[in-house]
Amino acid sequence: MPTFTAPDGTRLAHHMAGDGPPLICLPGGPMRDSAYLGTLGGLTARRRLIRLDLRGTGASEVPQDPASYRCDRLVDDVEALREHLGLDRIDLLAHSAGANLAALYTARHPDRVARLTLVTPSVYAVGIGISAEDRLAVARLRGSEPWFGPAFTALEEITAGRATPDSWEAISPFAHARWDERARAFDEADAKERNAEAAAVYAAEGAFDPPATRAALADFTSPVLVLAGEFDISGPPRVLARYAELFPNAEFAVQPGAGHMPWLDDAERFVALVESVSSP
Repeated sequence: MPTFTAPDGTRLAHHMAGDGPPLICLPGGPMRDSAYLGTLGGLTARRRLIRLDLRGTGASEVPQDPASYRCDRLVDDVEALREHLGLDRIDLLAHSAGANLAALYTARHPDRVARLTLVTPSVYAVGIGISAEDRLAVARLRGSEPWFGPAFTALEEITAGRATPDSWEAISPFAHARWDERARAFDEADAKERNAEAAAVYAAEGAFDPPATRAALADFTSPVLVLAGEFDISGPPRVLARYAELFPNAEFAVQPGAGHMPWLDDAERFVALVESVSSP
């Protein structure tokens, strides 16, 4: 397993799989082992995926300074990976919370990013608000599902600020196109694969400066894909369309019938959408 050294001396791991032009992949979670990305629906048939294990996750070392888990400080780790790989410019894909890191990296190193793909991205880094009704409107699309009643009630409790620990578990089906054993296993693995201490620091005070990031992204002219899932309550399509508008050269796509992990819901369609922008 290849490793490299971050600027502060932390040993970081990355995993390579597939054939084709390299595509650096940043996981979400936040701070979840990159293993959950797998082959990204078989994207390995067209691209050489390079999955980064963020510090303190997967096979990467735990840093001496826990404050270095903060998202803006992780930008240097991504840059160290680029230098380690000997790439002048990179294609960068990020999922969910990893999109915050990708946005900060792109804002700081725009000349190093050839193509940017944001899959069901978190919006904290760019300061776009998601209202309760944004989430509830997407959730109502699942009204015919057998699990809908309790899950929707729990989502209402969460959006109203009355969440209980059980509420978060109850809304799990909304993240997936099919609430089956595969989806349950995926969610159960999250608790084991996520570094909770690191996740608590990831968005700590000072991590994000949305006005500065938005200004930098407005000058980023390379191709961008912002990909939403039709059923994703974490990143409602209406909201993510506004994310795409921050870039001068972005394509916005909604994957029909997909939740928060669209490569699990329809791998063939996901690969086609990603390749529409990320192929050289």
